[in-house]
Amino acid sequence: MRFIAFVASGLPRFGVVGETGVRAFPARIAQLGDYLALSAAERAGLSLEPVGPLESVTLRAPAHPNKNVMCVGRNYLGHAEEVARAGGVPLKLPSVPTFFTKAPTAIVAPGATLQLSGAVSGSYDWEAELAVVIGARCRDLAPSDALGAVFGYTCLNDVTARDLQREHGQWFKGKSLDQTCPIGPWIVSPDEIGDPQSLDIALRVDGVTKQSSNTGQMIFNLVAILVSLSRGMTLEPGDVIATGTPDGVGFARTPPEFLRDGTTMEVEIEKIGILRNPVAISAA
Repeated sequence: MRFIAFVASGLPRFGVVGETGVRAFPARIAQLGDYLALSAAERAGLSLEPVGPLESVTLRAPAHPNKNVMCVGRNYLGHAEEVARAGGVPLKLPSVPTFFTKAPTAIVAPGATLQLSGAVSGSYDWEAELAVVIGARCRDLAPSDALGAVFGYTCLNDVTARDLQREHGQWFKGKSLDQTCPIGPWIVSPDEIGDPQSLDIALRVDGVTKQSSNTGQMIFNLVAILVSLSRGMTLEPGDVIATGTPDGVGFARTPPEFLRDGTTMEVEIEKIGILRNPVAISAA
């Protein structure tokens, strides 16, 4: 199934989208958290109301956790290599995943124009990522149970202010500016994804491909990420985990490339779809 958050007739709704268009759960189920709070039996008993074609609704971010979005840094070999090359340092692969977070206030809807300030940063960069949405409270996941904790998968664009990331010496500030975490366009259930480590992933800027890889190129696969992150730490229903970006980011290019006012980014992941966001960068 493809779970979708949207606005219809001025009201926030949550439902599914398919060949017959958008169908909404009862109005009391207005967001992912409401749905995940139900038991399996309660979910099975929900009715779905036809709403109309996808074009008739306004999309919202399908997942919006209360806590920070959790992310894995330098988790594709090609990206680790380009970062080392850009920094003029030897490549050193991590022995454990490198975790950081993005503030939930950075989350923005698919299709929304990212309103960014040129006075805050002059180096906005792109990062296409496969994101995992957690379906149930869990901790200390065993490898055999890890993927069972996943509710679904979606696209995420980890837009990053590279100058702030560099100046602050750690990644939170440069990763957490408002409207720098588009998520969507929907959450796809695991049965439709199959093997999450065999998905093509790409990013385009104004139709030009900047990133093109496959999730099989991750240094730490999803099982390793979930096992490591959940060790001694509780994951909650609705938590979002971004799993890293492939090579092709702007700052590591020769010469470096950054987002410009008026450009449009597209993250595309096989079996999920396209997360598209225009960019508006103001002078002040």
